Amino acid sequence: MKKTTNPNSAAKLYCGVFGHNYEVTKKVTMHVKEYTCKCCKRQLTTDSDGHLRELTPKYQEINSLLEQVYNRRMTRMQAKTLGSAAY
Repeated sequence: MKKTTNPNSAAKLYCGVFGHNYEVTKKVTMHVKEYTCKCCKRQLTTDSDGHLRELTPKYQEINSLLEQVYNRRMTRMQAKTLGSAAY
């Protein structure tokens, strides 16, 4: 009898033995990033304490709002810098 292995289970086994191979998939702010394992596609993010946590829908929403606020703030700061350089 032949057993077929699920590619996802093989990737999980690999990560279980050798550890995850995370890469940054999204930079939310300078300090908050989202990571994905190249093998098993597990997704993590940094929380408010700087620890890695599972990327749940709750954290996805938090990161989305945080990114919007961060981008608006950076845009406003750049406009102030450009405006003060003209004087």
